[in-house]
Amino acid sequence: MLAALIIVFREVFEAGLIIGIVLAVTRTVPHRNRWIGGGVLAGVLAACVVAAFAGALSNLFAGMGQELFNAAILTVAVVMLTWHNVWMARHGSELAGELRSAGQAVVEGSKSLLALAVVVGVAVLREGSEVVLFLYGVLAAGDDPAWSVALGGFGGLLLGALVCVLTYVGLIRIPMRALFATTTVLIALLAAGMAAQATHFLEQANWLTAMDTIVWDSGWLLSDSSFLGRALHTLIGYTDQPTAMQLVVYLAILLVTFVLMRIYGSPAKAMPEPAHG
Repeated sequence: MLAALIIVFREVFEAGLIIGIVLAVTRTVPHRNRWIGGGVLAGVLAACVVAAFAGALSNLFAGMGQELFNAAILTVAVVMLTWHNVWMARHGSELAGELRSAGQAVVEGSKSLLALAVVVGVAVLREGSEVVLFLYGVLAAGDDPAWSVALGGFGGLLLGALVCVLTYVGLIRIPMRALFATTTVLIALLAAGMAAQATHFLEQANWLTAMDTIVWDSGWLLSDSSFLGRALHTLIGYTDQPTAMQLVVYLAILLVTFVLMRIYGSPAKAMPEPAHG
């Protein structure tokens, strides 16, 4: 539940920032709500189509062996989560600037509202498609039942939307740098945990046998089956009996993520505060 909540909250918040910037810049344009709302709806519907195809793909490859299929889904989710962190580190601020420019062009009459609706729709589609893939990864990990993932996702949706609305109308002010830094670290830990879980599935299927010795057994102190153990497993990938390969993969994903963010990111540019209407 916690993983779904964090992932959906982050994606909804990012989409909400995009929509908020566009709404703030174009608040003097007649009928802007109708066009922007249409763009959001189109993006949501397109994301639903992606979800439907993801389900069909799941059924198509389910016969390859549950462990191998789960490992494949988790691997794709890890790649996408890692790329998401790196991409946002580099393009977050310039994306906001481009959206402001597009909104200003509509205000000045040099660009149509349809073009702005397309920009918003594509943004919602991108974030929605990432949510679909990430939640498939959470389900593939097998740590939470479907109802728990759905509940966490719904909670993340409501929380993200509420924070965006309150920020937009000026009731609260969130330091964007702190928020994105915190969620970036959480998503990196989630990705590392998913990678370790994918390694576990491959070990179960005997596709990965190297370095399969148990590094430690901390079940006497904190068991995987306990409430706190499950929560830490979701948040940081904790397991009470990790193999050497799981540990190496976990640390490697964290290292790769932060090295790529350091190399390709633009730490001098922070996600700007949203304009308040």
